[in-house]
Amino acid sequence: MYNLSLSLPQRNVCNERRNMMKPRNFFIITMLALGFLVAASESHAKEKQLKKSDLPPAVQTTADKQSQGAKVFGYASEMEEGKLRYEVQLMVNGRSRDVTIAPDGAVLEIEQQVDLSELPAAVREGLQKKADAGTITKVESLTKLGVLVAYEAHLKKGNKRWEVQVGPAGNSLPHPE
Repeated sequence: MYNLSLSLPQRNVCNERRNMMKPRNFFIITMLALGFLVAASESHAKEKQLKKSDLPPAVQTTADKQSQGAKVFGYASEMEEGKLRYEVQLMVNGRSRDVTIAPDGAVLEIEQQVDLSELPAAVREGLQKKADAGTITKVESLTKLGVLVAYEAHLKKGNKRWEVQVGPAGNSLPHPE
């Protein structure tokens, strides 16, 4: 006898399901990646350059006091931890100085460039230890509400740049300032 039945290729349902899920997974991954990119761009885009005339009167008054004898490089505003802050970028005696001001005119923070050689030995040693193989390019004192809270070193090694901090006595900090 002859077998007249047609032989059809067998379907592999598992492979078909796997292939159907690939476009959906790709879409989900793409959307997640776009979400992360938008969030990252928003966090970097929160600083806004301003003119002095854009500052509230209380902030202008504080900025004027802080900038006496200095060259003003610019003004900015930004949201930090949900709070509006203003910043004045200055140059005083050849050293950078950034003053962060609350909307009511209170000075919140001052970042003042300092020479590494002027720092106490324990602070120099603490920064150099944290710098590891990096080169210290700049050091700043960080003062919050009138109290010195840290020293911050800007580092460079090849194309890589980063920052490290130590406390006023050269000790490690429990959290970045």
